Amino acid sequence: MYAKVYNLKFPGLSEAKVAATFCSENLGKKIVAFNIRSLNISIGQCGSVSISLKFETGGDLKKFEEHSTGFFSELKDTFVYKETNFSGIFVYNYDSEITSTELSVN
Repeated sequence: MYAKVYNLKFPGLSEAKVAATFCSENLGKKIVAFNIRSLNISIGQCGSVSISLKFETGGDLKKFEEHSTGFFSELKDTFVYKETNFSGIFVYNYDSEITSTELSVN
């Protein structure tokens, strides 16, 4: 799996909440178009937003990077924040799935 991680630092928690909603709505619409396998957005108390995306292939990652500039330009025009980002390869990932194996017969 290939990854793209963005760390955005906003002046405060209020701005981070609004930005996280903006990111969720806009990036959520790109899941199918860019073959995104996983999208996680988290907010920190200090006004930080972390966006983690997973892609099956390097080509999918590259396609996303090439076409996401418009999204980040709009974000930069709307909010004041500092950004760091990097591309990488997932070395280890664990996600627990909550499932129920109970059957009820009425």
